[in-house]
Amino acid sequence: MTAHAPTRVARGWDYTLRIRLRLWWRALAELGYELWQRPFVLMGGVIVALFILAAIFADQITIHDPTRGTLLLRFEPPAWEAEGNWKYLLGTDDQGRDLLTRIIFGTRVSLAVGLLSVAISVFVGTALGALAGYYRGWLDEILSRFADLLLAFPFLIFAIGVMAFLGPGFVNLIMALAFKGWVEFYRLVRGEVLAERTKEYVDGARVAGQSDAAIIASEILPNVIQSVFVLGTLRLGYMIIMEASLSFLGLGIQPPTPAWGSMVSSGRDYLLTAWWVSTFPGLALLLLVVAINVFGEGLRDILDPRLKIE
Repeated sequence: MTAHAPTRVARGWDYTLRIRLRLWWRALAELGYELWQRPFVLMGGVIVALFILAAIFADQITIHDPTRGTLLLRFEPPAWEAEGNWKYLLGTDDQGRDLLTRIIFGTRVSLAVGLLSVAISVFVGTALGALAGYYRGWLDEILSRFADLLLAFPFLIFAIGVMAFLGPGFVNLIMALAFKGWVEFYRLVRGEVLAERTKEYVDGARVAGQSDAAIIASEILPNVIQSVFVLGTLRLGYMIIMEASLSFLGLGIQPPTPAWGSMVSSGRDYLLTAWWVSTFPGLALLLLVVAINVFGEGLRDILDPRLKIE
């Protein structure tokens, strides 16, 4: 009997894993079908995926150095203009650096800042929101009042103040964005947990002897994670805009590291003579943020059952 016990346990785990994989595959298939029925949402997802691939493989798909240029080639126009050079498809900037290369590497910076700041905000906001919503009392009161205090400040003004105190830099920029970014996730998760904690399945888990931590982690959070995922997708575009705004003001990513905001800022003095220096980074920012927002809105419509019409 003892010798066969591990085998039975292994078979049980294997069966459970296969069931979960089958459910995940079915959920992915349903998500793919829903996306196929929404061509604009699918297009937004494809554009976001292309930006991500460009950021990952930036070193492989570019032939120029993003931080070094030649002053003899400064302000080369885009290739399709009369004096353009096909070696510099989108032209060059005031330092003679290839603009397309800098935009591609700027994608890496924007996505890295956006993803990391959103990830930290999701972790902190979800954890604090779950604790406040489940336990309530003095913990909920303190965290909610602190969140209300942070919401009283406009995001950009608050981020400017934090960056002025911390100083410019990649890590400081992420800290400044995440320091206020967690509030939205806190409010969402707190509200969802307040509604879930009184339901019968939570009472059943308590009767079964599960600890509070187990109830929060294994019973309540799986029911709110979809809302958190959708909000995180939507906030990603907002964080990218905040990063570009701070870099534009000189408080974010510092030259010569390519960042879309600083690229737009560096070309604003040459809009009449070299319009491409500011225009193309701005268009890249616009395209990525719109694609993220369209994809995030579509995911919200697909994943939130309350928005589906019976």
